[in-house]
Amino acid sequence: MFSIALAILVLLSTVSFTIEKHYCGDVLIDVSIFTEAENCGMAPSEIEPSKLIKKSCCKDEIEFMHGQDVLKFTSFDDFDLEQQLIFTSFIYSYINLYEGLPKQIIPHKNYSPPNLVTDIQVLDQVFVI
Repeated sequence: MFSIALAILVLLSTVSFTIEKHYCGDVLIDVSIFTEAENCGMAPSEIEPSKLIKKSCCKDEIEFMHGQDVLKFTSFDDFDLEQQLIFTSFIYSYINLYEGLPKQIIPHKNYSPPNLVTDIQVLDQVFVI
């Protein structure tokens, strides 16, 4: 569960997105995260220029959330010699940890035992205690 939370945290810290808000006066009309916010129909571009007498009461706010864009990439060559040795020995031992067993041959696999007429142990009074 903890590893899933860390993976989501890394994903959210590297994603960039915009939040657009459309206000008519002081009233919030629409909020949009990845697309344009819908307006109320009173935007200056939708009103005819002859009817536009004073400044529009509508306003748009755009907030841009920057994600982390500089990531550090390390390669195997960036490690010093001791770290490379430890890493390769760990990988080698982990791979050989789950080595398969050799295929075992069972010579009497298809052998069926003979039918017993009497119980020989009871007949000879031989019991394992």
